[in-house]
Amino acid sequence: MLIKGGTIIDKNSKHHGKKMDILIRKGQIEAIKSKITGTNVKILDAKGAYVSLGWVDVGTKIGDPGFEHREDIQSISNVAAAGGFTGIIPLPNTSPEIHSKSEVLYLKNNAKGSLVDIFPAGAISQHCAGKDITEMIDMHHSGAVTFTDGKKSVQDSGLMLRALMYVKAFDGVVMNMPYDEATSNGGQIHEGAVSTSMGMKGIPALSEELMIHRDIYLSEYADSKLHLLNLSSGGTMQAIKEAKAKKIKVSASVPLMNLIYDTTVLETFDPNYKVLPPLREKKDIVALRKALKEDVIDLITSNHTPLEAELKNLEFPNADFGVISLQTFYPLLNTHLGKTLSNIKLVDKLAMNPRKIFNLPISKIEKNEVANLTIFHPKETWTFTEKNNLSKSKNAPFFDTEFKGKILATFNNGKVHVN
Repeated sequence: MLIKGGTIIDKNSKHHGKKMDILIRKGQIEAIKSKITGTNVKILDAKGAYVSLGWVDVGTKIGDPGFEHREDIQSISNVAAAGGFTGIIPLPNTSPEIHSKSEVLYLKNNAKGSLVDIFPAGAISQHCAGKDITEMIDMHHSGAVTFTDGKKSVQDSGLMLRALMYVKAFDGVVMNMPYDEATSNGGQIHEGAVSTSMGMKGIPALSEELMIHRDIYLSEYADSKLHLLNLSSGGTMQAIKEAKAKKIKVSASVPLMNLIYDTTVLETFDPNYKVLPPLREKKDIVALRKALKEDVIDLITSNHTPLEAELKNLEFPNADFGVISLQTFYPLLNTHLGKTLSNIKLVDKLAMNPRKIFNLPISKIEKNEVANLTIFHPKETWTFTEKNNLSKSKNAPFFDTEFKGKILATFNNGKVHVN
């Protein structure tokens, strides 16, 4: 395929910032020139679009193994490729959990040949139950790139410390979503004026802030790598900023929806906005966006959580947490953050930083390099409908919404997906 006239965003490439034609053949970049003609290949018009290294989503929730009716490996590959992602790091909360080398190898082997690379996250504890530590070294050698109990935050400080010490043997990363269950106490939405007016039990920002401080202290004590997954409270940003200034090995991510929506959208009792971490207040959004621009926040995640209708289409207190958001990720981001987040910064958060933090391969947009690419157009409009939804699940509030910003194509592993 010949990509015509796209602007390359790759600070490691001599073509960075230039409008170029890119010829791809057999999964490799055969040529990059200002103008390529006379080739008998399909042409992709990328005028006005940008070409970057393929994006990686961290903390994707999939159903395979065990909950394939929500999302299997084939469907998550389709959804991710359509959303601009050529790699995902899925959480281990499956059935069985990804808590031994057998499950890690299951994901790796079943994703072979797919456009989207799956980089498994192994569980910290058996069955993600927060008690007995797993064989992390075995899982690491089998292909696990990080260790986490995913949506089940590690409550036991001793277990968290042991995990941080354990991964030092191979320079690994422990990932935890800060959520203190004791102070959350079965909450449904962010604790505040809206939760009170709705008569809902609240999840205080304190539940996140307590655990972030704990995890930073443990990371410093162990001198080990920690990723704080899916933050939502603006009150935690100063602690992370100070930890980075002290050279503590901490990185952090924020879900896209927590950068856009505040808790007032829940006043309609739409369960599709019921997510974890919960949507918080406008002041939190302001603080999170500021931290994103200042690189206190390293990554933006989709927090993609597919669920069947039986778990979502219920009265609000009984509905599960989660939303499908991979396919609409870039349109949503560009529509709401396009004026505040530069394209270069966007590529850092979605392509470069995930690879650096989790020690994943980094290719360049250069001749003879592997074609692992995302092509995105910030000005094209696109409407998300139930008909063009590629996920097996439908728990999304965005159907029939027109967005500004579109993924044109993704390339990886000798395959291409064109929207």
